[in-house]
Amino acid sequence: MKRVRVNERIRIPRVRLIDNTGNQVGVVSRDEALNLAKSKSLDLVEIAPHERPPVCKIMDYGKYLYQEKQKQKQKKQKAIKVKELKLGVKIQKHDYLTKLKFAREFLENGNRLKIRIFFRGREIVHQNMGKQILERIKDDVSDIAKVELSPKMEGRQMVMQFIPVKGVKNVKIKD
Repeated sequence: MKRVRVNERIRIPRVRLIDNTGNQVGVVSRDEALNLAKSKSLDLVEIAPHERPPVCKIMDYGKYLYQEKQKQKQKKQKAIKVKELKLGVKIQKHDYLTKLKFAREFLENGNRLKIRIFFRGREIVHQNMGKQILERIKDDVSDIAKVELSPKMEGRQMVMQFIPVKGVKNVKIKD
């Protein structure tokens, strides 16, 4: 969190003042602003230090810190992770089911999912097999996710991306 100057730590002689109700008082001396804040039993907080003159507001500093922490928490919660699974073209049934289990788990936890099918050597000729695997995955997770990015080639890999549908949890895997 950024450093904020409060009360006597504000060294600029003249500041633009905003009172505790949100009304702009105007440009006043620092001492006058401090006296006004103390008369209301509040703090003088510098909210825009890079402006000329800097903008200061009369407020409760503890409440201000609390609100800033809440904003930071909300930003962290909104960050959606993209989980990635890599599959080969010749994937066997058991391996496919294991990867599908992970895919469903990622989507149920609210993460985006990127599936990569990689082609080795001459497998690149059989891109239709890669599309079939991706379509099968799409059908198997259609109850909890929707396609965000349709299958497309990126070099020697085919990529498809899913985004979770809200409000769906714990649905059994089909064989």
